[in-house]
Amino acid sequence: MKLAAPEQKVPEVSKVRQILVVEDEQPIREMVAYALRRAGFEVSEAGTSQEAKVKLADQRPDLMLVDWMLPDMSGVELTRQVKRDPQTRDVPIIMLTARAAEGDKVAGLDGGADDYMTKPFSPRELLSRINAVLRRSVVAEGGDTLQQAGLTMDRASHRVRGDNREVSLGPTEYRMLEFFMQNPERVYSRSQLLDRIWGGNVYIEERTIDVHIRRLRKALEEVRMDHLIQTVRGSGYRFSAREQGG
Repeated sequence: MKLAAPEQKVPEVSKVRQILVVEDEQPIREMVAYALRRAGFEVSEAGTSQEAKVKLADQRPDLMLVDWMLPDMSGVELTRQVKRDPQTRDVPIIMLTARAAEGDKVAGLDGGADDYMTKPFSPRELLSRINAVLRRSVVAEGGDTLQQAGLTMDRASHRVRGDNREVSLGPTEYRMLEFFMQNPERVYSRSQLLDRIWGGNVYIEERTIDVHIRRLRKALEEVRMDHLIQTVRGSGYRFSAREQGG
């Protein structure tokens, strides 16, 4: 992996951001940390998932970079645990791995990762991804509650309720519903949804969207609200409380 001195600086956010780098290969971890510090970030490092948990308990970072292959636990499982913990579930995570198969990317994103980068990568690309994820996280902090068509989403607790019952959602379905609730009555193609929910630099099949739409509808069916996710033939999907007319 080539890691030359980065040309970019900290993104368009006012405060200095702290990043936790979780990577068991020390040379890679140190090179990534060096590039981030040169770009103006504060960096903490961990070589195992257990060490990462200790760091998380001590200080909540603004973003985590997590390697897939850790010695004591997979990066995917660590990501799941971070996203299940109410104290850390809002910490954005970018997964770093040599595993480039689409199935691995889907597994990482479904586990709760906000982005997925395959090795080798350049510092410039890494910084661009970090900046994009941080911008999305700043936007997400804008309001704690979304309400649309009888659904209520509490973004502080990551709880969704409908028909006076809680809706059980996976991380990807949660992000998808959040996006739809923020943009009701608008039709989005599969490629647009991939770009808006996963980021434009994650290369997975557009049909993956259909899988998550089915899962989201199944979850909403439990509270009789699956009709809110509508298929617009030839165009994509929309969130709408109106009766479907095509």
